[in-house]
Amino acid sequence: MRPVKVVIRDMPNSPALEDHVRRKAEKLSQYYNHINSFHVVIEVPQKHKRQGKLFGVRIDLHVPGKDIVVNRKLDEDVYVAIRDAFDALLRQLESYTRKRRGDIKSHDTANYGHITKIFPDEGYGFIECVDGNELYFSVTNVTYPSFDQLTIGDPVQFLGITGDEGMQAHRVTKAKKTSPEEQEI
Repeated sequence: MRPVKVVIRDMPNSPALEDHVRRKAEKLSQYYNHINSFHVVIEVPQKHKRQGKLFGVRIDLHVPGKDIVVNRKLDEDVYVAIRDAFDALLRQLESYTRKRRGDIKSHDTANYGHITKIFPDEGYGFIECVDGNELYFSVTNVTYPSFDQLTIGDPVQFLGITGDEGMQAHRVTKAKKTSPEEQEI
């Protein structure tokens, strides 16, 4: 990593503050070691008569293929403003590295079926999947409409997960059709 350039404006220069920023930058470079340039500006952007001093932090980070900028993290405590700016920078840098590695978030695919049995007094029921399997669900697994509004034969969409006693349906939602193929018709 190249040296960190720290600029302090509209306030007295502080070696302790510069050292704090350099330590934060060093920790960040341990996470991602391909940093080309690192520029930090700490300033008091405006003089607020009623609010007191607010410190602003701007960080410009250049990595291969991208410039990452965190701008205007304001706080009454300069160290809190620096912490918040570096936290925001870390989140952006993590997102950038995930994209470079090709990591992709996967979302669970929804299953379709219809309600075959429902026991309103006990608060549970069963769904028959398109493949013929039957899954248990309870009142706490229903997202829309409420459990009381479901009836036998209603088409539903859900996520199948493995529970203590086998497969169960979670996030049960009433569907317009019973499968994606029927929805295209």
